[in-house]
Amino acid sequence: MRYAVLGTGIVGRTIAAKLASLGHEVAIGTRGPQATLARTEPDAMGNPPFATWYADHASVRLRTFAEAAAFGETVVNATAGAVSLDALHTAGSDNLAGKVLIDVTNALDFSGGMPPTLNPVNTDSLGEQAQRAFPDARVVKTLNTMNCVVMVEPGRVTGAHNVFVSGDDAGAKKQVSELLVSFGWPESSVIDLGGIETARGAEMLLPIWLRLYGNLGHADFNFHIAGAR
Repeated sequence: MRYAVLGTGIVGRTIAAKLASLGHEVAIGTRGPQATLARTEPDAMGNPPFATWYADHASVRLRTFAEAAAFGETVVNATAGAVSLDALHTAGSDNLAGKVLIDVTNALDFSGGMPPTLNPVNTDSLGEQAQRAFPDARVVKTLNTMNCVVMVEPGRVTGAHNVFVSGDDAGAKKQVSELLVSFGWPESSVIDLGGIETARGAEMLLPIWLRLYGNLGHADFNFHIAGAR
């Protein structure tokens, strides 16, 4: 399958690399490909510049948001929450129409400093905003409740743990659940929360995730819902 991954940060890179390793055709999208390649400094988290990663992943195409979205049969939104909708609008509604849009974004608001707050929260979510803005896309919220390496290597966390899916389209959720299984998630670990409005709960897990990360000093952990099956 052809996948478009929007976002060249560590989350987008990790998902793109996993998809490519599974034999999928992958385009990774950015606002300005040449500007992205020209960056030479590590990002705010200390990750190497994109060009370093790109040199080791020759099968992944680097494209604009719109070009990547047009290429992909399925689109993964791995942009920062604050610019998520803008990135999707740049990708173009025509390029998203009819496609499964996997939303892994988080509504983290850093405008007030650390720790970040959530915006939107309680009565809305980024997943819902994406579905409203692009009604012809089939939005599925998933994978936002864990570190990006755990997203694609669930075995890094010992024992049973869970991944959630939210969305209004049953067929889209089935397709995404099958993709999660190909990433290494047992079928029994995938919990369907319901419609896209349930993305609110998944997004509101982030504050406690951040506190756990600070307390544990590493990101190889996840949530386990006991008695889920």
